[in-house]
Amino acid sequence: MNALPVGARWLLAVLLSGQLMVNVDLAIVNTAAPSIQDTLHTSGGELELVVSGYILAYAVLLITGARLGAIHGYRRLFILGLSGFVLASLACGLAPGTGWLIAARVVQGAAAALMVPQVLSGIQLNFEGGARATAIGYYSLALSGGAVLGQLLGGVLVSADLFGSGWRPIFLINVPLGIALLAAAIRYLPVDGRSGRGRQLDLLGVAVLSLALLLAVVPLVFGREAGWPVWTWLCLLASLPAFGWFVLVQRRTTARGGHPLVNLSLVNRPAVRWGLVAHGASTLTYLALLFVLAVYLQSGLGLSPAYSGFALVTWVAAFGVAGPLLPRLPSRLVPVLPAAGCGILALAYLATSAVVAAGHGGDALLLAVLGVGGFGLGLSSASLITHLTAATPTRYATDISGVISTNAQIWGAVGVAAAGTAYLGMAEVPGPGPGTHAFTVITACFGALALAAAAASLRATRAVERPSEVPVG
Repeated sequence: MNALPVGARWLLAVLLSGQLMVNVDLAIVNTAAPSIQDTLHTSGGELELVVSGYILAYAVLLITGARLGAIHGYRRLFILGLSGFVLASLACGLAPGTGWLIAARVVQGAAAALMVPQVLSGIQLNFEGGARATAIGYYSLALSGGAVLGQLLGGVLVSADLFGSGWRPIFLINVPLGIALLAAAIRYLPVDGRSGRGRQLDLLGVAVLSLALLLAVVPLVFGREAGWPVWTWLCLLASLPAFGWFVLVQRRTTARGGHPLVNLSLVNRPAVRWGLVAHGASTLTYLALLFVLAVYLQSGLGLSPAYSGFALVTWVAAFGVAGPLLPRLPSRLVPVLPAAGCGILALAYLATSAVVAAGHGGDALLLAVLGVGGFGLGLSSASLITHLTAATPTRYATDISGVISTNAQIWGAVGVAAAGTAYLGMAEVPGPGPGTHAFTVITACFGALALAAAAASLRATRAVERPSEVPVG
């Protein structure tokens, strides 16, 4: 970040701090769940809503948040979303009962969905060339690091039991940090222009997309714990025509000369479409690994929750090296970096499978291999996001920012549901070392998926866009 001008550094620090705060809260409640259950006497279903209510609101409203940023300005929406996030965090920390906590978590997720798309929009609007590649490298680190920091911070704060407050500091810590970030945002984020004024929000598009996302995400979030009852499969099937309806609504809005919620002509460009597939598939493997690795180390090997949290520190550290390294590499390598990163990630997953199968599931060799995986994911993530933003004209910054975030959330939800169900099913089979066998199979599958992401990356970077293919509207 030292390569950037001072003003640009502050702007980037503000945006990334907002992203980091949101990602920490995506993970931090998992660690505190037992303490919340003991204090508020919640049922299993209520506890699931405390964790998942945030994720649902966040995933469903990301694209809407991006479009609101295009209409009202990314600075306004960032500040509005951050303000709502701070107030909702305060409500979570002071919650007298489970219902209050669930409602506050949903509001917190909705506020995060207003704020997060403005991060990538702000980067795309304020950084160009090498500076943008540098900014996206740090952005990728905030995405990955937030999840692990949430696990670590949650364990520390709950264990500390500050003033007998138990789990409440995991939310209350957002209040002073958020107020400081608000002051910095007001000071360092440039005033919004007027380019989006006069546009109206596509309310029908919002309603139909929200319905489609709910039908897809709700069963993925709750299905595994519920044992995949019939309603989960019916919802997943119903999501397909719902997404088709959304596409039809967007095409009709465009044909009438309106402003659709998602610019479909932009997403349909090969460079964008295949880039989203590659980024989504590689992100899926990481988010699923967070769950599967924690369960394997704790339930399969009997290691502590603290160890399972620290096991991914090497991953995040190597991830942090890859992002800032990107703009320092020769420009001739740029087209192959997404595929190279996915290839390194695939090799790391296959090596992880081999290392665990050889009996090194809880030692330094596993941590070293995970570090290689972190480097591969960092390289692929940063280069793919750089590719996607470079393939998108600046005037469509808000379109691509919401789509990238929502795409990653949906792929991640699919990955956690599928890998979690498969791992737990295989781990319950009688026989020697079922947890180890299950983990090696799952990580080998992650390796195959990362190779598929590498192939999609090559398709994306080789796509040649003619000027006439750039969307208008």
